[in-house]
Amino acid sequence: MDVRRLRLLLELSRLGSMRQVAEELGYTTSTVSQQLAALAREAGTPLVEPDGRRVRLTPAGRRLADHAVTILAAVEAARLDLGPDAEPAGTVRVAGFATAVRRSLLPVVDALSASHPRVRVHVHEYEPLEAFDLLAADDVDLALTYDYNLAPAGLRSDLDAIHLWDVEWGLGVPSDGRAPGGDAAAVFAAFSDHPWIVNSRNTADEDAVRTLASMAGFTPRIEHQIDSLDLVEDLILAGLGVGLLPRTRRCQRGVRVLPLRDPGVVLRAYAVTRRGREDWPPLRLVVERLRTGATSEGTDPV
Repeated sequence: MDVRRLRLLLELSRLGSMRQVAEELGYTTSTVSQQLAALAREAGTPLVEPDGRRVRLTPAGRRLADHAVTILAAVEAARLDLGPDAEPAGTVRVAGFATAVRRSLLPVVDALSASHPRVRVHVHEYEPLEAFDLLAADDVDLALTYDYNLAPAGLRSDLDAIHLWDVEWGLGVPSDGRAPGGDAAAVFAAFSDHPWIVNSRNTADEDAVRTLASMAGFTPRIEHQIDSLDLVEDLILAGLGVGLLPRTRRCQRGVRVLPLRDPGVVLRAYAVTRRGREDWPPLRLVVERLRTGATSEGTDPV
C-alpha cells in the first residue's frame, strides 16, 4: 500500500471530510477521492461509504486507519534514522586487518560506548582481499584495508577510500648474520639465496617482495605463506626464511628488521566504504572518528 494514501485515510478519519483533507494537505478534493479509491483497490475492500452528502469510513476503513497510525510512525522513524542529520544509532559491521582494528578501531569503539551508546560496532578480522569481497556483497559496512607503495591496490569505482596512516616496513632477518648496506635492491640481493616468507591471505606484500627482488636481479624462492607476524618471526629465527616486517616492531631476540631505502616499503592503511553509504549516520560517525584519530596521531606507528 502507498503510505501517502494511508496518510489521506488517516486524515479523513480525523477530519471527517474529503474537502477538509484536501485543504489540510494542499490537494484538490478530486485527487483525495481518487487516491482513496486506489487505496481501496490495494486493500481489496471498500474503505469509505456515503453518509448523506459526506462520506465516512467503513469498518475496514477504520481498522486500516488504526494501522496507519503505526505504519506512518514507523516510516517516519525510518526516515529520521536514515537521514544524514539523524542521531547516530545502529550496528556498523567492520571487516579489517588486525593492526588497524587494534590501532584505529578499538579506540573509536571505546569512545563511542560513552558518547553514542546506541551505535554498536561488530568487528570481523579479515585481510584486504577478503574485506573487499564482503564489502561488495554488502555483508559489512566498512573495510579497514592496506596496500604497499610498491604494490598499490586498485579500487573499484563504487568504493571510496580514506587514507588513515602509514608504517615503514623492512626486511626481517636473523640477527646473527651480516647487515648489508646500500639501497633496498642491495639488501634484497644479499638474501637472494634464502627462502622467502609472504602473507597467506593477501598478495600485496608478495608483490612488493617480487618488485624489489626483480630490481636486485633475482626471482624470490617463496616457500612459506604466513598470516601471523609472530609466526613469521619464528620462521626467521629457525632459519627457514626471511620476510617483510614493520620497522618499528619489537621483535623477539634473534630477529632484526633491516631498513629498506630507495625505494622504501611503506604499508598504507585505509578506511573503505561503498559509495553512497557514507551519509548513514552511524557509519559516518565511525569513519569521522577514524579519520580524526589518524590525523591526531600522524603516521608514527603505535
